[in-house]
Amino acid sequence: MCGRYAATANPDELVLEFEVDDDRSGEPGRSVLVKPQEPPPGRPDHNVAPTKQAPVVLVRAPRDDREAEPRRQLRLLTWGLVPSWSKDPRGGARMINARVESVADKPAFARALASRRCLVPAQGWYEWQVSPTALDAKGKPRKQPFFTERADGTSVAMAGLYEFWRDAAVADPDDPMAWLTTFTVLTGPAEPGLDRIHDRQPLVLERDEWDTWLDPGTGAADVLPLLEPHPAGRFVARPVPTAVSSNRSNGPHLLDPVPPEDLVGVVDPMTGEVLGA
Repeated sequence: MCGRYAATANPDELVLEFEVDDDRSGEPGRSVLVKPQEPPPGRPDHNVAPTKQAPVVLVRAPRDDREAEPRRQLRLLTWGLVPSWSKDPRGGARMINARVESVADKPAFARALASRRCLVPAQGWYEWQVSPTALDAKGKPRKQPFFTERADGTSVAMAGLYEFWRDAAVADPDDPMAWLTTFTVLTGPAEPGLDRIHDRQPLVLERDEWDTWLDPGTGAADVLPLLEPHPAGRFVARPVPTAVSSNRSNGPHLLDPVPPEDLVGVVDPMTGEVLGA
């Protein structure tokens, strides 16, 4: 957790909702994927998986004028954090999440927590619930995917960290392919109800917390209070088609609710009732 989410908004929608100053989502950037990303980066994606490029909101001064005031930017970054000191980018796929309990102490995350924090916009995230009663065709506990989103209909603003990794094999530092920019999503213990789906969930920040989290001038110690559990009740969750389990599946149908009569051994997150036992 969190290993899959839906980023369904267009860049112009994110610019408005997240009060972005500079939309830089159209700029070229280095990817770790062998094949072209589908859907292309920057397009609505109903099944964002690790190693894909996805929209991220961050605050930085323009690269060509470090003396200028930092500005809120929308960029496409690769999911799976690669620290600047890494020898190669292959380990990024293992660092898609950072635990709030240890993020300040882990060498891979501590420097980013101090000054490279970001918001990861999403409609919501997927998680797989392990059935307490039903088995799949292989005799293992059946897994039912759920989609969780905000009850008020606004975007989920997942707290993230980002890093720049320099490829020494590319001589020109101004070449966009010389740099890989990556991010990770912070996670914490799941709140009551959602813990019936999975024991972890993304750290989702409220609008009045965005400025503090994004400000590169605010140190790690000052953002630690934002890592504390937030009030429960902000989210709604529903079972969705198992097609989302394949990272090759995509489209709005992945968010369709599964009718109760089609559920098998699924625990209702709100009541604890086992459906289709």
